[in-house]
Amino acid sequence: MKGLFITIEGPDGAGKSSLVKRLNEAIQNETDRPLVMTREPGGSEIAEEIREIILNPLHTKMDARTEALLLAAGRRQHVVEKIRPALDRGDIVLCDRFVDSSIAYQGQARGIGIEEVKAINEFAIEGLRPDLTIYLDVEAHVGLERIKDKKLNRKQDRLELEAITFHEDVRKGYFKLIDLEPDRFTIIDASKDEDHVFQETWAVIKAKISDKN
Repeated sequence: MKGLFITIEGPDGAGKSSLVKRLNEAIQNETDRPLVMTREPGGSEIAEEIREIILNPLHTKMDARTEALLLAAGRRQHVVEKIRPALDRGDIVLCDRFVDSSIAYQGQARGIGIEEVKAINEFAIEGLRPDLTIYLDVEAHVGLERIKDKKLNRKQDRLELEAITFHEDVRKGYFKLIDLEPDRFTIIDASKDEDHVFQETWAVIKAKISDKN
C-alpha cells in the first residue's frame, strides 16, 4: 500500500504544533496504519542540529541564501532518513512544515525568488510531494500576538523575531503557492478557536485517509 504524506503549513502563530498533536491522536484512533509524526526544520538527528543553527536568535548575520541552503540540506537528510522510508513502508506521514515553508519564507519574504528556492529544494527532495497540504491561515499581526503571549512561556526564534512586514510577505507567499497548486491545498481559517480548527482539519484529513484506503 502506498504511503500517505500530509503536511501542515502556515505563518508563525497559526497554531500548527498544537494542531499536529491533536491530529496525531485522531489519526491513530481512525486507522491501523502506522503513523510517523515529524517536523521541519528538523525531523532527524542531523536535521535537528541544522534547525538549531537556523533558528538561533544570535545568528543575526546569517545570509538569506545560507538560510535557504541550510533548510534544504536539513530537508534532504529528513527525507532520506525518515519521510521516504516511512512512505515506502505504506505509513502515514504527518509533517509540521515542508518545502512550502521555504518557498514562502525564503523565496517570498526573504526575496530570493520562488523559482530559485523551488530549484534548490527539488535537488533535495527528488520529486517528493505531499498528497495533501493543510494551510492554516492567520493574519500576521494575530499570529505574532499569539507568539508574544506570555502564556506560551517560550523564547522566540530568529524567524519569529522578524518585523511584521516579513510575516505579511510570508502569508503572500503561501497564497501564491495555493494559486499554483489549488488541488493540493485546503485552507483553514486559523483565527477561529482551536476546537473549530481541529474539527475542520480533521474532516479533510479523515476523508483523505478513507480515499487512500
